[in-house]
Amino acid sequence: MNILRRNLPNALTCINILAGCVAIVFTFHPLDISAGLTGWQWACIAIAVAVAADFLDGFTARLLKAWSAMGKGLDSLSDLVSFGVAPAMLMLNILAIRPGIPAWLPWLTMIIPVAGALRLARFNVDTRQTSSFIGLPIPANALFWIGYVAVIWNHPEWGWLWSPALIIPIMLFEAWLMVSPLPLFALKFHDYGWKGNECRWILIAASAAILICIGLQGLIPIILFYLLLSAFSRPKP
Repeated sequence: MNILRRNLPNALTCINILAGCVAIVFTFHPLDISAGLTGWQWACIAIAVAVAADFLDGFTARLLKAWSAMGKGLDSLSDLVSFGVAPAMLMLNILAIRPGIPAWLPWLTMIIPVAGALRLARFNVDTRQTSSFIGLPIPANALFWIGYVAVIWNHPEWGWLWSPALIIPIMLFEAWLMVSPLPLFALKFHDYGWKGNECRWILIAASAAILICIGLQGLIPIILFYLLLSAFSRPKP
């Protein structure tokens, strides 16, 4: 039982990195159909699996009191692959197949994993980020880009969505959010009551409603709503 308790969180973390690697493979075949879905859709599903595994490994570690320095390091390495490299490759390959896109523009996506690595490195040495975050969590960054790709896919007539004038500021802003000093609340429940968890429950309820109404495109307003809620709640690191 002790062996299982020690290794279960790390096993979930390994699922995280495995899903991230699968997502990266699919991003290089964004329009290929497999089992009725395109490559970019499978990549998004794989990143979503990684997000679930990332949540569960932390939850399990706290529940079983199985936290370890190795687990923390493994978690950060996995997050960089699944939520830094994978969404960057997704955006790179989606932009690369768009007609009229400057050849240099897809390469700008490399800023995503660089900022993600800086965010994770700081998180690992910052003792203030126990019950809240400083800067946008890297999984939220990945979800934002899934939402962006979904909007591009569902609205091909909106050519301005992939224009350099829009994508460059968005990428720079997203990168800045990850390394910014902004305090943001975390979805870490010490108990499941309403008091003290108001923002968490509001975010969960709003996210479910938005996703049901508009699908993956809703990930963009969800992340923006998360930032807005954090600004009003002013979480203390």
